[in-house]
Formats: sequence, structure tokens, C-alpha cells
Amino acid sequence: MPGKLEFTDEVQQIARFSKALSHPVRVYILQKLSKMNSCCYSGDLVEELPVGRSTLSQHLKELKYAGLIQGEINPPYIKYCINRQNWEKAKKILDDFLNDNLAADFSCDDTKTIVHS
Repeated sequence: MPGKLEFTDEVQQIARFSKALSHPVRVYILQKLSKMNSCCYSGDLVEELPVGRSTLSQHLKELKYAGLIQGEINPPYIKYCINRQNWEKAKKILDDFLNDNLAADFSCDDTKTIVHS
């Protein structure tokens, strides 16, 4: 039996970025922060989004875990900004991933029969 597959750092990073982008609230937060080219406070976001504070906190935590945002604590406020270095890395790694897979120039052929075993 062959050894277990070990995922490369790049594959794991793509998965982390993809997970961070897998919810509309997190996409909205990233769009807002990247378009503003500045930071905002979690309290401001809670007023804009249709989620409670604890849910927003979980979304922000997921974005921080992926490295796409960073937070600065100024009690009692937490200010969030795009992590510029990781934002550029995410853009490149996702662009490479999506374009490499498209370069294969494959398509589904409806005339082929799928055989189930």
C-alpha cells in the first residue's frame, strides 16, 4: 500500500484562502477593507452586516487565521485592516491555481458514457 499523500504548503494555503472566501460576510468584509484602502472597527461592521457580534467575531477570526486581515487592539476597540503582504500572496496563488487549471484546455464531452462499477 502506498504512503499517505502529503499536501504541499501551497495546496494548504489555497485551501485556507478558499475557506476564508467561502462565506458572503467574509467576502463583504474583504471587499470593504480592500476598497477603502484603510481600516475599520468591528463595531462599525456589526452595524452594516446582518449578523450578531459573536458571529461577526467568528468571521473576523477566520479571515485572521487565513492571514488576509490583521487586527490591532485599542481597548475597547479592535481595528481591522487588510494584511497587504498576504493579500498580494492570495491574489497570486489563487490566480496561478485557477489559470493553471484552465490552461489544460479540457472540456466535458456529452457524448461519452460514464460507466459505474
